[in-house]
Amino acid sequence: MKKSYLKYISALFIFGSNGIVASYIHLNSYEIVFLRTLIASIFLLCVFLLSKRKSEVLENKKDFLYLVALGVTTGVSWIFLYQAYAEIGVSLATLTYYCGPIIIILLSPFVFKESLNIYKILGSVVIFIGMILTNGNQCSNAGLSFGLVYGIFAALTYSILIIFAKQVKVVSGIEYTLIQLISCLITVGIYLTIKQGPYIPNLMQNIFPVLFLGIVNTGIGCCLYFSAIKELSAGSVAICGYLEPLSALLFSALLLSERLSFIQIIGAICIIGGAIFAESYKYIKLSNYQSKDSYCEIEDSCELSADKSVSK
Repeated sequence: MKKSYLKYISALFIFGSNGIVASYIHLNSYEIVFLRTLIASIFLLCVFLLSKRKSEVLENKKDFLYLVALGVTTGVSWIFLYQAYAEIGVSLATLTYYCGPIIIILLSPFVFKESLNIYKILGSVVIFIGMILTNGNQCSNAGLSFGLVYGIFAALTYSILIIFAKQVKVVSGIEYTLIQLISCLITVGIYLTIKQGPYIPNLMQNIFPVLFLGIVNTGIGCCLYFSAIKELSAGSVAICGYLEPLSALLFSALLLSERLSFIQIIGAICIIGGAIFAESYKYIKLSNYQSKDSYCEIEDSCELSADKSVSK
């Protein structure tokens, strides 16, 4: 479980740097999405072929269908999200998009049969307040438009994405991510062709950041992300997922010299604190269980000693 959390959090920090890398690419958002999935798919296909691993998909057609659905949903979610970026700006689009994890938390008792305890509820509220504090200033300056609808649809498709990801039971590793990314690539490619006709990318000025975004941020990042969420509860995935926009904010401050206001710092503390609080119930439960276990061992030891005394 610790390994899964480490992979998941690493993936979130990798995804948090997407905006930094993309700022060096002089292409529109749809072209960037298409190229990152194309390069990541080629990279993972080469790795998979070189590893000479036996395909698990051929024996698990149900998983294959879920992975295709996952890839299509990922592509649609990215399309909605980037359209929201263009319409209402990054801050308001991000704030809207990250209503998706809240939807997951609310649905988890019904879809995944996971308990919804007070720690998760209060932690989610604190996290959402933190998101408003970190993005609220820019959001207040952005005019509401039809782009808000794109943001809401991006959030809804995000929640559907997690549901599909949790349904895959057998297929794992590189093959899991490869099928998902190829399905995503086809979805984005069809949309891009409809929107602006046949597409021939110009990579002469963008080759290094595009390769980095495709191989590291998409290929390796998605491998870590999707292999981890299979092992974690949907609630944990949703709650810890807020570390991605937080890391994007921190990277912007560190690497792009964007200054954080006092309110944004408080918001960042709320996001981290809310996530830790929401997940703390597991450790409290484990601690109580271990204490109870120790008490039982002491009680058993006392009873054994008493029995020996009586026998003597």
